[in-house]
Amino acid sequence: MQLKPTLTKLVIPAALILSATSFATAQELRRPAQHNANHENLLAMQKSVSSEIKLQETLDYMDGIFREEEMPENDLYETYKNDQTVNPYRNLEVPATANIDVSDFCMPTMGYVTSPYGYRRRFRRFHKGIDLKVQIGDTIRAAFSGYVRLTKFERRGYGYYVILTHNDGFETIYGHLSKFLVEPGEFVKAGTPIALGGNTGRSTGPHLHFETRYMGCAINPSAIFDFENKTTHTDVYTFNKDNYTKARNYSPRQTVSSKKSKATASSAKRGTVGTYKVRKGDTLDKIARRNGTTVAKLRRLNGIENDKLSIGQKIKLK
Repeated sequence: MQLKPTLTKLVIPAALILSATSFATAQELRRPAQHNANHENLLAMQKSVSSEIKLQETLDYMDGIFREEEMPENDLYETYKNDQTVNPYRNLEVPATANIDVSDFCMPTMGYVTSPYGYRRRFRRFHKGIDLKVQIGDTIRAAFSGYVRLTKFERRGYGYYVILTHNDGFETIYGHLSKFLVEPGEFVKAGTPIALGGNTGRSTGPHLHFETRYMGCAINPSAIFDFENKTTHTDVYTFNKDNYTKARNYSPRQTVSSKKSKATASSAKRGTVGTYKVRKGDTLDKIARRNGTTVAKLRRLNGIENDKLSIGQKIKLK
């Protein structure tokens, strides 16, 4: 006799079913609609910060702000920035005197003077600048901060040349270049590479033709610079209609002839140590930039552990 299996019906009390249903509802933890909306506004809808802000973009933005702050207002530059001539101020009246700030400067090149400012009997013409020795490809730097007004080529004159305008009417010219490193309208700081040295145009050998002008008047660069000591005579140059063609004749180390310049270069080749006398406002960074060297080298040569300098202190340059 076989026994058939029987199924026993499980009866669950209604109270137990109600309890389980209540537990499931509690586990869902549904938030009020308003709370959900606030939560989305605060977190869910925010974009990834890392994808929106990049370090380089931030640095470029800040650099742009600082550059705008450094750019000086220059009404004459705005007026004549599209003028393609060397002297756009020829129809303006030149003031009898003017003070020009030359405290923040850089030597355009560290080469010695090969030809001074003044009349050249050999060529029967007036030399409106100073020639500085360079090799083709040497870096040429902005003597002062300012705007690039013109980059141009002149086959029978300057060759490739750059004109920078620094403040109202004061400009510097760099001639016989081999390559431009800047473009018209660009703002550059003192010491910025603007070109490479060359032998283009009316030139008998590689050199930099360097001019300093105020409203078209070709100032003797030696009235502003002491080329032998690679510095400016004073922080402010006073332009005067009566004597702007003259060098600073009270400077004991004035470079007034190519003969003396060559003697200076010869001394340098024999190992003469150059020095710089600290002036008010000087820092190691400024001294290094003006003299084509580095802060680290100046510290090493002079045993300087910090950046504190004393007025009158002599700094070895090499």
